[in-house]
Amino acid sequence: MLSPYRDVLTRPGALAFSASGVLARLPMSMVGIGIVLMVSSLYGSYGLAGAVSAVYVVSQAICSPQLSRLVDRRGQSRVMSPAVAIAAFGLVWLITTALLQLPAGFLFVGAVITGSAIGSFGSLVRARWASLLGTDAHRMHTAYSLESALDELVFVVGPVAATLLATGVAPTAGLVVPLVAMVGGGYWFLSLRGTEPPSAPVGSPRPRGSVLAKPGMAVLAVVFVAMGSIFGATDVSTVAFADEFGSKGLAGVILAVFALGSLISGLLYGTRQWKRPLYLRFANGMVLLAVGVCFFFFVHSLVALAAVMFVTGFAIAPTLINGNGLVQELVPRARLTEGLTWVGTSLGVGVSVGSSVAGARIDDAGSHAGFLVVVVAAGLAVVATLASLRTLRGDPAEHVHDSVEPGSPSSTGGAAVAACEIAESVEPSNPGTPAA
Repeated sequence: MLSPYRDVLTRPGALAFSASGVLARLPMSMVGIGIVLMVSSLYGSYGLAGAVSAVYVVSQAICSPQLSRLVDRRGQSRVMSPAVAIAAFGLVWLITTALLQLPAGFLFVGAVITGSAIGSFGSLVRARWASLLGTDAHRMHTAYSLESALDELVFVVGPVAATLLATGVAPTAGLVVPLVAMVGGGYWFLSLRGTEPPSAPVGSPRPRGSVLAKPGMAVLAVVFVAMGSIFGATDVSTVAFADEFGSKGLAGVILAVFALGSLISGLLYGTRQWKRPLYLRFANGMVLLAVGVCFFFFVHSLVALAAVMFVTGFAIAPTLINGNGLVQELVPRARLTEGLTWVGTSLGVGVSVGSSVAGARIDDAGSHAGFLVVVVAAGLAVVATLASLRTLRGDPAEHVHDSVEPGSPSSTGGAAVAACEIAESVEPSNPGTPAA
């Protein structure tokens, strides 16, 4: 089972940038909850804690795609080296403000600075895989599956570690660890110049507009917001559900089981190739995820909830893998990092929205009202996906026109990807998959 992963990780430089990328993206699962734990403990207000965390999430959602657009044009290290330093400064600002008990306004300033510069290292890693593996659809499928599994690992370890650190060591410890991981892992990753994708050729025209204008990308972003809402509402509802049974401490274990199911399915999914078109696999995964979360509403014990979550978790990673693969089909190769970042930030926005809405409903009617929010978000995601299948299928021929001029560093790869996509659409029996 592991041989496909061994194959891609033995590519020159692959193990180093994948491993450093895991460290660099640890903040994505720790900073939000770390802010809530630190502020609620030192300022005694969950309302303030939620507001500061929301400002961080919104700042990241607005600025990360713009950073990625610069990355596609000027290169990863040139853009992200100063960005990591700024984000680190923002986290230090937040920690110092909380320790000194400065007015709340200083917390919001730190949240804006951090969120605006932290970027999306998951997108940078996937862009390196695309550059390294080129048009090898089989290996791209394996690489994207690996990264989605590592994302799940980060989300298994991160929140639990942040909670243990903030409650068992110091309220600020939940932010100190992601700060160290971001600086250490981030600069390690950016120092690996040999695998960095080429930037746009000097003198090439600036890309106009957002990649969201590309057919299918806006729909994909909306679906990822709905998916994020599923995850955010599930987190809050699970905590409330466990609290109702007098076992609030088990909520983290149950959520880890949810992520574990996704981790296993992601690894298994990457070991084989699939004949069904990518957009149909994405739609199937979305439907299966929606069906699975519907059962959350009917469980009445912690054991039953954990069992349902484990099984439902198997639909998560493949759906995310296929969603990231669709980005590679829908946007020009030269703007891949920007496209991947949009779906990643959409997921983060959805998590914030879902947790906020579910939290309000739980206050009024208990944990099952929160699970109802999960079901509604899943329904919206399915409706948006199924209503847009034709758009999500994309037009592979468009990539030929969007590729850079012949002779540029990425023109050969872009044209070959387009050719591969056209062949896939004409020959559905081909055992390979478009870069999933």
